[in-house]
Amino acid sequence: MPTVSSEELATAAGVNSAKLRKDFSYLGSYGTRGVGYDVEYLVYQISRELGLTQDWPVVIVGIGNLGAALANYGGFASRGFRVAALIDADPAMAGKPVAGLPVRHTDELEAIISDNGVSIGVIATPAGAAQQVCDRLVAAGVTSILNFAPTVLSVPEGVDVRKVDLSIELQILAFHEQRKAGEDSASAAATASAARSGAGGVRSSASRKGPDGDVPAVMPA
Repeated sequence: MPTVSSEELATAAGVNSAKLRKDFSYLGSYGTRGVGYDVEYLVYQISRELGLTQDWPVVIVGIGNLGAALANYGGFASRGFRVAALIDADPAMAGKPVAGLPVRHTDELEAIISDNGVSIGVIATPAGAAQQVCDRLVAAGVTSILNFAPTVLSVPEGVDVRKVDLSIELQILAFHEQRKAGEDSASAAATASAARSGAGGVRSSASRKGPDGDVPAVMPA
């Protein structure tokens, strides 16, 4: 039976092993001294706490380029999320297969949510349509929304919204790139300054030489 030590896990995660053991104790997993943690059971405990040991039906609304890409993402199923339906407002999209599922029209949204017991919705519509879609999802019983639309949604208390804004993520990366460029410039300036200082010292030493070589530190009497 494969096991893993707290030291190995801590090194992989970049944290302190004592803190990791304490965190795991809240899961009811204490491990065995000298042996470590049962990998399979530890994965189960973490999955249970994250709510990944049950099936979570999800609807994706807005099957444009982004919505279609999300529908084809293979990571949902492995984490317990089942795409129950793909929904779009364009009548021309209705019935077209995307990722093995026929796209359904938004007129069916409420029925789809009720029939599949959906509590999580993904919005991948244009910004102008996102709030209306959000309102319909919430009214139909959805209590958690993952929003990819470039707008802020207003929801009642008890509804959780997670916003994914790719432009903000790029801005964060741009900030780090700018900071690294500034650090490189500062380092280059410091190196150049040190080089100039060293050259000045050489010239100063050379200026103390007389016709017969270096001037002695103490002249003879």
